[in-house]
Amino acid sequence: MSIMKKFALLALFATSASAFAFTPRASSTSATTSNKLGGFVPPPASKGLAGATSQSTSLALSTSGGASAAAAPAESGSSLKESLEVGSYFALWYLFNIGYNIYNKQALNALAFPWTIATIQMATGILYFAPLWLLGLRKAPKLSLAELRTLVPIALCHTGVHVGAVIALGAGAVSFAHIVKASEPVVTCGCNALLLGEILPMKVYATLLPIIGGVAIASMKELSFTMLALASAMLSNVSSSLRGVLSKKTMSGKKIGENLDAQNLYAVLTAMSTVMLIPMMLAIEGTGFLPAFRAAVKGGSFTNKSLSTLLLLGGATYYLYNEVAFLALGKVNPVTHAVGNTIKRVVIIVASVVAFKTPMSTGSIIGSSIAILGTLLYSLAMNSVKK
Repeated sequence: MSIMKKFALLALFATSASAFAFTPRASSTSATTSNKLGGFVPPPASKGLAGATSQSTSLALSTSGGASAAAAPAESGSSLKESLEVGSYFALWYLFNIGYNIYNKQALNALAFPWTIATIQMATGILYFAPLWLLGLRKAPKLSLAELRTLVPIALCHTGVHVGAVIALGAGAVSFAHIVKASEPVVTCGCNALLLGEILPMKVYATLLPIIGGVAIASMKELSFTMLALASAMLSNVSSSLRGVLSKKTMSGKKIGENLDAQNLYAVLTAMSTVMLIPMMLAIEGTGFLPAFRAAVKGGSFTNKSLSTLLLLGGATYYLYNEVAFLALGKVNPVTHAVGNTIKRVVIIVASVVAFKTPMSTGSIIGSSIAILGTLLYSLAMNSVKK
């Protein structure tokens, strides 16, 4: 508990110190962001406009990041309130993200069943949005079988994003998984060029060089390097990029179902991914999780309640950091989004090193710094291209 309090202070310090530098926006009809860890951050959708809603739900799955901020003058009297609100959202985003990585790694250290843990985490999200639908607090989406079939390939990629990240976190250090995840822009550019024929300006491709070089340096010098961690993190990257490509090809400009705003789209994909993961989990890991759970409790490190709570906290923080990120990134401009994502990655790496006392070599620190800087430059370059 004391460790989590330290992380809370760390995240609050990082966000409150920069809260007044954030540039809130008055409104926006669409926003596209990527959480870069293994899920997407849904943007706000324009209610009542079928075309805008459809566009926003498809863009929510894109991995390009950023959004065009609406050029509307803000009231001077509300600017302080906006800044404090955005700072609070960023603090919660970081806290939930840090919490997820720590709870996830602790669970994986206790139970070496990444597919089962990934399934539990995905299914936990249903406990959040299903009551909202049943109680009428959020309008439930309505989809035909044909529309559900349209979402199947995207849900499969969504599953790969999460499973790849969980396996990577279990196979190596949390810091190393995030370093490799920083190379996602490289995969995204490749997939967009091969599958969509999208050729970007040279300045965008130039920003990929420090990402590639930084990840390579960090991988060579990483003390906890394993091929499984590297391959799984890259699986998450590829799945995330393919998810963005598929969303553009199958959903752009189309109206999918009713009440399918970005938050409900994320919920639907969570439910579909859970259904997909259950047979995969049973095929790969069987039912060995239950004996392992009992053995961990018998070993004295956990009780039934504490270990169950740990697993549920991992799932809850996974879903909640995506929800809070939606609120945070829906209120800031693209540059702030890029900076916020960069700070988030640094905070998570530092927090994981402190929590698990994972040593990082000088080469790994240098390589990760170069790679993370490269992702920031990539986001800024992409945003300038979109303008």
